[in-house]
Amino acid sequence: MTLLDLWLSRSIPMCLLLQSLVLMALCFPSASMCPKGCICLRDPHLHGLNVSCSQSRLKEIPPSLPVDTVLLRLDHNQIGAVPDLAFHGLRLLRELNLSYNAVETLGEGAFSGIEGTLQVLDLSHNRITSVHRDAFARLKARVIVDDNPWHCDCALQQAIGGMAHNHEAATRVLCRSSELLDQEGRPFLAVDTDLCNLTKRTTDYAMLVTMFGWFAMVISYVVYYVRQNQEDARRHLEYLKSLPSKPKKPDEADDISTVV
Repeated sequence: MTLLDLWLSRSIPMCLLLQSLVLMALCFPSASMCPKGCICLRDPHLHGLNVSCSQSRLKEIPPSLPVDTVLLRLDHNQIGAVPDLAFHGLRLLRELNLSYNAVETLGEGAFSGIEGTLQVLDLSHNRITSVHRDAFARLKARVIVDDNPWHCDCALQQAIGGMAHNHEAATRVLCRSSELLDQEGRPFLAVDTDLCNLTKRTTDYAMLVTMFGWFAMVISYVVYYVRQNQEDARRHLEYLKSLPSKPKKPDEADDISTVV
């Protein structure tokens, strides 16, 4: 065996080893990039990362998600809130699964930064009762909102109104509670009342009732004050009448006799 043959016999396994390491580096990101409790796999077809944090007992959204995340699964955890800008910077994110968590409300900027790329947003099986009126305003994604205890009010009506392209999601919103008692348990789209004007009218009525209450209180005080003064004046007059007449002095009587 020549020196060339010996070198080739040793270099070929080394090349195969280097190729394997390169493939592993491409397919499996380093542990420092992947959040704790999550599994990160690179999908060459998606040109990004598939990040799965399902059933990881998470109570909040991981703060350091890889910027090239394409699919993000956060389902079956204990996440109670979606802070504003929670996904800001994930400019490649296409699918976000937040189902089976404990989210109760959604703010205006909950999905800020991913409106242009997000295609699927799963919020089903949470505890969402209310959302900001602009929470879904700029989203073009298919939104899944099944099985949430929605409170049907003005803000929700405005939020649903901004989801004209998401008619399927709107049809699945059921009112667990409502500004209108007869709408409880019914589909939200069955509400044909403008809840925003209803709230305004309710506020106007409350202000009117309050003003009337204050006015009635003032009138009652004035009437009481006048009656009390009248009573005091009557008592004072009766007291004056009850006083004995002032007797005449003797010199006054003599003057009267002289004149006569």
